[in-house]
Amino acid sequence: MSTPDLQAFLAAFDALPLGWTQGQYAGTRWAATVTGGPGEPVRKLYAERMAGGDHVSFNFYTTARGAQLKPCEMPEAKVIDFVLGFAPDP
Repeated sequence: MSTPDLQAFLAAFDALPLGWTQGQYAGTRWAATVTGGPGEPVRKLYAERMAGGDHVSFNFYTTARGAQLKPCEMPEAKVIDFVLGFAPDP
């Protein structure tokens, strides 16, 4: 992931509330759980489309070698698109 892409991803990820939340992504309702806050070495997201049939899951590590995004058996692009596009309920 390039530096500008990483910065946009991190800004969007940092803005997500910790714990469980609901919101909109791609015109459908989703529920997401975020663990680990900004600055923590390990952060995770797991989200499911509430109508079923899709999910997003990844771990994000901050190490001495830099940031590492590790999607769970899905393309990195799907994870990035979700984080950039997910709008939690107010």
